Formats: sequence, C-alpha cells, structure tokens
Amino acid sequence: MSARESTIWGVHAGRTGDADSLFLEKQVVALGWNEMGDLSKLPATREAFRDRVAAIYPAKKPGAIPNNAGQLFRFVHEVAVGDLVAYPSKVDRHVHIGRVTSGYAYAPSSSGYPHQRKVKWLKQVPRTAFTQGALYEIGSAMSFFQIRNYADEYRTLLEGKAPPVEQGPDDTVGVVAEEIERSTRDYILKRLSQELKGHPFAEFIAHLLNTMGYRTRLSKEGTDGGVDIIAHRDELGFEPPIIKVQVKSGDGNTGDPAVSALYGKIERGEYGLVVSLGDFTNHARNFARSKANLRLLGGEDVVDLIFQHYEQLDSRYKGLLPLKRVYVPESAEEGSDE
Repeated sequence: MSARESTIWGVHAGRTGDADSLFLEKQVVALGWNEMGDLSKLPATREAFRDRVAAIYPAKKPGAIPNNAGQLFRFVHEVAVGDLVAYPSKVDRHVHIGRVTSGYAYAPSSSGYPHQRKVKWLKQVPRTAFTQGALYEIGSAMSFFQIRNYADEYRTLLEGKAPPVEQGPDDTVGVVAEEIERSTRDYILKRLSQELKGHPFAEFIAHLLNTMGYRTRLSKEGTDGGVDIIAHRDELGFEPPIIKVQVKSGDGNTGDPAVSALYGKIERGEYGLVVSLGDFTNHARNFARSKANLRLLGGEDVVDLIFQHYEQLDSRYKGLLPLKRVYVPESAEEGSDE
C-alpha cells in the first residue's frame, strides 16, 4: 500500500510525553486506559466499548464516555496494518511518521500503556517543516485520532518532497489564538459561576475594583438594599466620584427592572454600575445608554478586567482561577498598524 493510499492517524504519548521512549525505542504506538483490560475480548461494537468505559470509570462525565470509547474502538478495530501514524514528540520536537505493522496487542506490563500496535518508524520531520494548520490538527486534545484536513502534507513530507510553502499568513494562526482565548474565557466564566454564587461574587467584584485603584465598602449579605458595593477613590468615601454597584451572579440576562432599580438609588453627582456574570437584555442596555452616569458590565467585560488586573488579584482568587501567561501567534490583521 502506498503512502498516498494509507489512512494516517495521529497519536500522543500521554499528556507530558511520558511514553516517548516506549514509542521510539520499542517501535510501538500505545494508549493508556490501563483499567480497561484486554480490549480484544470485548465485542467489536462501539456500544460494547462505551459500556465498558462507563463501568470502569463511573465518575467520568457522560460526554467523555463516547469520546474515550471511540478512541479505543478505532485503535483496535479501524486501524489497518499498513496505515500511517504521526507522533509529535514533546521530547525532541519532531513529528515521527511510521507505518503500522501489526494488529492490536494487550501488554499489561508496559508502564501504563497496555494497548499497543507495532510500528516501523520511517521518518522524523522537524515541526518547522509543517504549516501551522498541520501542526494545529496534530495538536488535537485526543490521544488517538485520524488526521484528515492536512493528511496530504504529512504524506508529502514522508515521500521526501519539499514541504508546502505558505503563501502569506496562514488563517489558522488566528484560529489557534482565538480558540485558546475562547476556551480560557469559558473556563473563567464557568469557575466564577460554580464557585462564587451570590454574595461571594460581590466580594470578588469589590476586590477587582480594589485592583483598579478604588476603595470599596461591601454591604452585608442580604441587607444591601439594592446596592452591593459603594466604590470611591478617597479614604473616607466623601469625594466624588461615588459609584454604587449592583452585582448579579446569575448566568442569565439581567433585565431593565434591576438596572432601573439601581438607577433610582443614584443621587446627583453619583454613578451607577451593574455587573452581571451573564449578560443584559436589550431593554436594559437601551436604558443604560440613555444615562450618562450608568454603566453595565457583562460576563465578558468581567473577564476582560480579570485579564488586565490578574497579577494584582489576591492569592485566593488566583487559586480559584489559576492562569499563566502564554504567547500565541498574531494574525496579520491584528498586527497591522494600518
């Protein structure tokens, strides 16, 4: 079977690349899920694999069960001898391309990676030889998957031909950055929603205002009278601007009644701020736009402020939202000065 006719699969050597030596020295590709036992003894159906995963890992989320079962099923029953496999090593920063030379074998003593297939490694290619899109596809979150969109690029490099030349900026550069930012934003909003319901979310917003240079007075839980936080710049809270803040920790849209209620408590020379972990209805936003001293902050706005002031957050909130700074490619449009 020629390289052009072969299906090509992607495989990872564990989250940290701990199976790298097993792959390259023992000439195999392998999967974990050690507790699953010998998969060749299961009926050759996806349903049987799903049932086994659900029984062995009862704590798994329902959505993860078919995903895990599907990877194991493909590895045992869909991979054919002669198929190609691409393994991106985290150790030597090369993509190793090989050909599968055996059927499935169960090797329970193989350091936590008992589900194996023998492979003959044919070529190792530096990551810099691939387009960004090809690298993005092989960076799948799954341990085992089929490479589809950029399969021909891997086959071309295996044949020793010149790697493809990217004409201008690769659109996937922007896609990668957007995917990372979107997943981080979703993670932050989910953590806030799960861990800071009610008064604790108001405490967090007060602390976030502190990082921005405001002094805050937080109302006691259940006795806010429609104002959760009073923020000001001076030590005593007499000098303008005085900001009255209402905080909503629900995931839904905050409506006009809540926004209007806060505005009714704003005196001359004061400002109002409504913060929602969700969003606002159109009526609420239209009302706020008509008032020069009223501002609305939705969940996405809160995330923006967290990004800007993360380093100044208290350690307890950094523990709740453990983030680290990373650099991602910038698309040509974002980097342009024009």
